Amino acid sequence: MPEIKRIHHIAVLVENIEASLSFWHTILGIEPARISDYPQEDARIAFLPLGESEIELVQPTKPDSGLSRFLEKRGPGMHHLCLEVDDILGLLQLLKSSGVQVINEEPRIGEDGRLYAFIHPKSTSGVLVELYQLPK
Repeated sequence: MPEIKRIHHIAVLVENIEASLSFWHTILGIEPARISDYPQEDARIAFLPLGESEIELVQPTKPDSGLSRFLEKRGPGMHHLCLEVDDILGLLQLLKSSGVQVINEEPRIGEDGRLYAFIHPKSTSGVLVELYQLPK
């Protein structure tokens, strides 16, 4: 049985990373580890480590992207919850056989070698859930 290992990160969709950092960093004191552009995701992300998890501030970089449409429709706020798993293929198979609606039938591969896929909010009481399997 695939295992959920931990909450990897919580992603917060923002209009402007620098403006958002005035709260997260300046007020709360959470130091960003890095801020990087991800053209394949149409996003710029600030990574804020917090214990064994992190908060990601996600800023859309293209006006016609899914992230921009999400931001327009719902405004800034929590975008998704990411769970680290030990067997993403097995978990996706279990989810699909259980009737859970997934966004990605097969995992995508990130530039760092991680495998990731999303579960549709219709199956999770309204929360977009991302699954990560980190490279060994």
